[in-house]
Amino acid sequence: MRVVIIGISGAGKSTMARQLSAALGLRHIELDALFWEPGWRQARPEDFAARVEAATQGDGWVVDGNYSATRALTWGRATHLVWLDYERLPVMRRVITRSIRRAVTGQELWNGNRERWQNFFHASHPIRWAWSQWRGRRVALEAALGRGDYPRLAVTRLRHPREAAAAIAALINDRSS
Repeated sequence: MRVVIIGISGAGKSTMARQLSAALGLRHIELDALFWEPGWRQARPEDFAARVEAATQGDGWVVDGNYSATRALTWGRATHLVWLDYERLPVMRRVITRSIRRAVTGQELWNGNRERWQNFFHASHPIRWAWSQWRGRRVALEAALGRGDYPRLAVTRLRHPREAAAAIAALINDRSS
């Protein structure tokens, strides 16, 4: 089973991916960890693509992330896609809470990077990004899925966080059948 979990920043992609990968005994691949280099530098496109190519080899993994640059690769190799398409309010509540917690604790994210208070007002900060991109990302993902480019991909679109546990159970059941 190869699963891609997508959704806007703060939707809960990484949390779901960790739960699902643990339940299924599959590798968890965080695209952010492959993209962000030390000092919040973005990976060169060819380096990022090579990292994703290498990480998604094999028959079992759970990827979380929305990078359109690697969509053909991740969606093309996946058997299942879970879209956490939640309303703006629960997403914003989650992304704000998560960002504050990370800034307070100094939690390391990827490659030594941490969320810092002084970055909260930067345009690329997850809070501002989630707010400004929520509608556009939803439209873009709907269009990408609607084109039919990935006909063998089993797509599950969740509209509320309370649907997540049932989706995980269904994927676990699907693997066992």
